[in-house]
Amino acid sequence: MKRAVIATGATVIGVAWLLTYKATPPHIGALASVPPTPSAGNPAPSPSASPSATPSPSATPPPSPTPSTSPTVNGTFTGADAANFFGDVIVRVVISNGHITDVQAVKLPTDRAYSAYVSQVAGPLLRTEALQAQSANINVISGATYTSQSYAQSLESALQQAHMG
Repeated sequence: MKRAVIATGATVIGVAWLLTYKATPPHIGALASVPPTPSAGNPAPSPSASPSATPSPSATPPPSPTPSTSPTVNGTFTGADAANFFGDVIVRVVISNGHITDVQAVKLPTDRAYSAYVSQVAGPLLRTEALQAQSANINVISGATYTSQSYAQSLESALQQAHMG
């Protein structure tokens, strides 16, 4: 009887520990799309480090054209077909004033019943991830790893067409 109580207590503790375990999903996509924004800020401190005030005004105009071309990006861009074990993924992105305003999954894996279920669940989550990240650097959806990776690849392709990736 004593052993049963100890075994039951150990089982309850083990199950409670498993239920409280949290895993952080890995990031996928182009990590290079995030650093260019801080790099654009690096030239500004360099002229201010110069002793003369004349180079500062001459350094200011070059960064201005770069941001002005970004906001003028508008349109709908369809990414390349990104194949995986479960099927193909194609993503279409809508860009207004240089910002991702909508992401649509043109094609997600639906060949098998489980693939269709995973696509139905992961599709809206991946869309939300892309809209929040404003890039192809999105989190992998647990249970939809291959679909998530293909989604990010197709999204990156669409963003490259828009000269944003």
